[in-house]
Amino acid sequence: MAAHLFAVIAGFIVSTIKTFGYGGVVFLMAVESACIPLPSEIILPFAGYLVFMHQLQLLPVGIAGAFGCVIGSVIAYAIGAYGGRPLIEKYGKYVLISRHDLDMADRWFNRYGATIVFTGRLLPVVRTFISLPAGISRMNFFKFIVYTFIGSFIWSLLITWIGLKLGQQWDTLGPYFHRFDDVILIVGIAAFLLYLRRHLKHIAAER
Repeated sequence: MAAHLFAVIAGFIVSTIKTFGYGGVVFLMAVESACIPLPSEIILPFAGYLVFMHQLQLLPVGIAGAFGCVIGSVIAYAIGAYGGRPLIEKYGKYVLISRHDLDMADRWFNRYGATIVFTGRLLPVVRTFISLPAGISRMNFFKFIVYTFIGSFIWSLLITWIGLKLGQQWDTLGPYFHRFDDVILIVGIAAFLLYLRRHLKHIAAER
């Protein structure tokens, strides 16, 4: 089932880039950055294969990927900034998020927001969702755009270049990069358990 889904997604990505070229890269990367998990680990290696076939060029693909990421990220940022916090303040307690947690996130993004956004763009899974908490915390929008573009450009250029070097073996990259997803998932579960323990202690202290 998972293999079939992967094949369907890969087919959609390949068809989109073949049809629209750089515009397809912009669109697909925008979708990924708008909190929709469309894997750039397939998008960019295939674009790299087309660079290998002299149908696209490396630098424009990197720019297109970064530009698409900015578009999708602005959408996710806006959702977080104008709808996220009020909803979370009202219903967050049902998913273990308190106002104290939001205030702490605000402080972190105000102090380290640029670093968080930049490094988040270089991590599988994290890069897809990082814009939403940035919006909720109302991170400085100009800094958000700049560091999103820089981090996304590095990611796009690097993964496209790997696809270029592998040539016709581009399709082996998707499963390889998704191994990192499993590691990040394990780390995320561990972090959640620690967070849950701290959150329950915080509730008990308030009571």
